[in-house]
Amino acid sequence: MASCVKDSISDNHFELTIEVPFPSQREVSIALQSLSPDREPGTGGTIKTLSTSVSALCVKWNAVEARSLRVSVGSFLDHLALVMETIDAFGQPALQCK
Repeated sequence: MASCVKDSISDNHFELTIEVPFPSQREVSIALQSLSPDREPGTGGTIKTLSTSVSALCVKWNAVEARSLRVSVGSFLDHLALVMETIDAFGQPALQCK
């Protein structure tokens, strides 16, 4: 699922970055719009940043606790799996005419 995974630990600070490839930019856009509204709860000290490249969704986490990072990543992957299943179920997204 992830084409690139980077993690680092420094001074009680945890960071994880993944890139999730998609067949088209349209599907990347759908995934970004579907997953962006889910903000991290304020108490965990975890920050999640979503961005896109040409055909990949890029996600970066910064956390002060390994546990909060693990919970956030697990939850995100569950939501991502649901988005990908939905895209597969409805087929290739059609382009919208403006």
